[in-house]
Amino acid sequence: MGSELALPKWASNPCIMGIDEAGRGPVLGPMVYGCLYCARSYQNTLSTLEFADSKTLKEQKREELFEDLKVNESIGWAVDVIDPRELSAKMLNKNKINLNEISHDSAIGLITRVLNLGVLLTEVYLDTVGDPEKYRVKLSERFSSIKFVVSKKADSIYPVVSGASIVAKVTRDRTLREWELEETAENMQRNFGSGYPGDPQTKAWLENHKHSVFGFPTLVRFSWGTCNSYLKDGVEVLWESDKMDEDGSCSGRGKRQLKLSNVGFTSSKKRSEEIESSGKGRCKFFEARKLEQVTHF
Repeated sequence: MGSELALPKWASNPCIMGIDEAGRGPVLGPMVYGCLYCARSYQNTLSTLEFADSKTLKEQKREELFEDLKVNESIGWAVDVIDPRELSAKMLNKNKINLNEISHDSAIGLITRVLNLGVLLTEVYLDTVGDPEKYRVKLSERFSSIKFVVSKKADSIYPVVSGASIVAKVTRDRTLREWELEETAENMQRNFGSGYPGDPQTKAWLENHKHSVFGFPTLVRFSWGTCNSYLKDGVEVLWESDKMDEDGSCSGRGKRQLKLSNVGFTSSKKRSEEIESSGKGRCKFFEARKLEQVTHF
């Protein structure tokens, strides 16, 4: 998403870019990275457009400024919307990717995307994620022809980053407003508040939308520590391999941590089919709905 239809003439002149994010802290919804870029010669005009750190602006003002910059032919912009499922998957993966790395990758992706459009980027300003100098060196090594300025509160200091902040914030707000809850459970509500862990409305929504087996709807970032306290009473899931051990050679809680070679992924096909046909080890959720494992398509 962004202003990527046609390359404007000014893009072949030295250009600056600002990058900022929205939604890093919430337990609900996507994290959005936004960028804004323009010709370096447009900097003075940019400072007159009332851009400011999006957190200091009211929603209506942010919306107005976003609509203004979208039709401004002297400005380009782009966003990267990172789904909560992607955030959780990366942070809970065996080879974990922390939030700082995800943020860095998103910023690098935006810079790459704009460069690939043919924009002559010479300067990029960013709000820091982690140590400012280490982040600057990392980016400089990746894009040696670009000057990087990485600082705290960059969205309050540099208008080009303030503009990026507005792009990211408005995009996230709209994404949440238009979010379609995929889950079909009854009594699914949209009154989830701001999505921040400390918001009473968000807390109430999490409490009322948890499932003892499946956790939370996909709007929720499962990797956030906030979620743990809501799932203390969750049902312990016994995998098919656990049931095999209880019925067969292995028993006891201490032996449930099995090697992959002993799990269903690599167990003999015949044994797996026998267990499936007998119903042993099948979760009651699937058993009650007469759902069976499919081995042939």
